[in-house]
Amino acid sequence: MFKLDFNKLPVTPLFGSRYSNFKTVCKNKTVDKGYNLKYNLSKGISALMSLTAPLENAVYNKKVKNIELKQDPVFILGHWRSGTTFVHNVLSQDQNFGYNTTYQTIFSNQMLWGQKFFKYIMGNIMPDKRPTDNLELMPDQPQEEEFTFSNVMPVSFYNFWFFPKQTMEYCEKYLLFNDISESEKVIFKEEFTRLIKTSLYNTGGKRFLSKNPPHTARVKDLLEIFPNAKFIYLVRNPYTVFESTRDFFSNVIKPLKLQEFSDDELERNILQVYTKMYDAYETDKKLIPKGNLYEMRFEDFEQAPLDITKQIYEELNIEGFDKAASSIEKYIGKKKGHKKKAYKYNPDTISKVNNNWRYALDQWDYDLIQ
Repeated sequence: MFKLDFNKLPVTPLFGSRYSNFKTVCKNKTVDKGYNLKYNLSKGISALMSLTAPLENAVYNKKVKNIELKQDPVFILGHWRSGTTFVHNVLSQDQNFGYNTTYQTIFSNQMLWGQKFFKYIMGNIMPDKRPTDNLELMPDQPQEEEFTFSNVMPVSFYNFWFFPKQTMEYCEKYLLFNDISESEKVIFKEEFTRLIKTSLYNTGGKRFLSKNPPHTARVKDLLEIFPNAKFIYLVRNPYTVFESTRDFFSNVIKPLKLQEFSDDELERNILQVYTKMYDAYETDKKLIPKGNLYEMRFEDFEQAPLDITKQIYEELNIEGFDKAASSIEKYIGKKKGHKKKAYKYNPDTISKVNNNWRYALDQWDYDLIQ
């Protein structure tokens, strides 16, 4: 069957959005010349796909709504390209955990209804590998919630993929929650809770496992909803994070954007968002109850993933490691041959990181490159 070329997508992921959400997200936004066809195709498909919303809601109300969340989630935090995906995939081998899936990020009106049909279509046309890092890409694979958020509610930082000129506005409002209204907070809580219940129902898990970089700046707000949540925080060499994030954002934003946006603007935003996220986390992590936070360098996790996973379970008092250990070890063994991109830091990268992110180098004991 025909496979989509990610770099030549005819639509944005908003095609799977609830139509009411599509209209709210795009209201009063400028769609630049040359992107009208992509916008209109996304809009038309969203309207068509949303016709199944009553069926989706009926299934949710009958089978999912009354699911009791007996345990607060485990949140994997860290800036983009800090290794959160690998940690998420490792922990998701524990069948006790449920998680958001790649399928759910797109088909917001068919998470519960029509899954078999739409998942078949998705599995046959989507790329087998992520274009950004060559990791596997499958409909049932664990995926970060923010992609789903952008299709079910306006309260999502990932609206910047479509409207990059508003990136810092979205950062303040929907990443940091600085200018968010009380009604928007209610929407966030309700939609997040619905997604968690849906994810547990679809994956058969008992406890939600979250991997979502934007949550790194929302610890205070997450604790208001889930006071006994567990948190795993990762950092990675800032030089690598800068170059990898720049590559990732550049590769992803080009086929998704509805506005022109320069590489220089993208770099400036990356530098600012990293600092704002870092500061928010450092301020709010003090609110996390003792015993509910595990911090680590990704480089350390890479060297001993099974041992450190066991430490995570023990220090966060999460049950089930012994039962899940063989599955976790098997997954880790499969990934030993995965080749990551090797980064050679150019002078521009070194200068930008030293001038903007020196605090991270110092705090986490990474070598300063002169």
